[in-house]
Amino acid sequence: MIGRGGPLTLAVLGILVIFSVFSWAIIFSKWRSLSTARSADRRFLRAFRKATGLDAVMVATEQFRPAPLVSVFEFGYEEVHRQVKARGSITNKLSLERSLQLGTSEELAKLERNMSWLATTASVSPFIGLFGTVLGIIRAFESLGMQGSSSLRAVGPGIADALIATAVGLAAAIPAAIFYNHFGHTIREIGARMDDFSLEFLNMTERSFED
Repeated sequence: MIGRGGPLTLAVLGILVIFSVFSWAIIFSKWRSLSTARSADRRFLRAFRKATGLDAVMVATEQFRPAPLVSVFEFGYEEVHRQVKARGSITNKLSLERSLQLGTSEELAKLERNMSWLATTASVSPFIGLFGTVLGIIRAFESLGMQGSSSLRAVGPGIADALIATAVGLAAAIPAAIFYNHFGHTIREIGARMDDFSLEFLNMTERSFED
């Protein structure tokens, strides 16, 4: 059926295949990276809560490197270090909060990388497939007019071939839409965990310098 398609229909199918291949590559990559990030976050958070101070946590950060929380911690730790080095204590809590927020924003940007491709595939692929189907139907009716026949047997195969483009478009769009929503939920969950961690970091900082 694909072989009977015209050049434009084949071009449409080729575009859809490219969208699908890139989407699945992103899906597998994102699945692996998010799973690793969540696991590393849990392990780092346990270590952070057991630590006696910020310096002890900093020493252990290398073994939790895939964790987004590590980056947030490092942003906060660097700001604490600057303030303590300059004045001997935490004098600007608002600046520390902004540093933690910058760390969170940077990690969220990394986690959301390539998500736009999944969104584009989910929204555009059905229309590209529909475009290919319309082209195929036009070609089928042109062939019908040239043959001078009005039977379903004459036009049916051409329409069936044309519908392949819609099917391929949906096959590319549906997984992209499912995993875009799934990954979006996971990223929001990780973002909420980073916000909560920022509060825990501030609490530890206050306890450390009150003592």
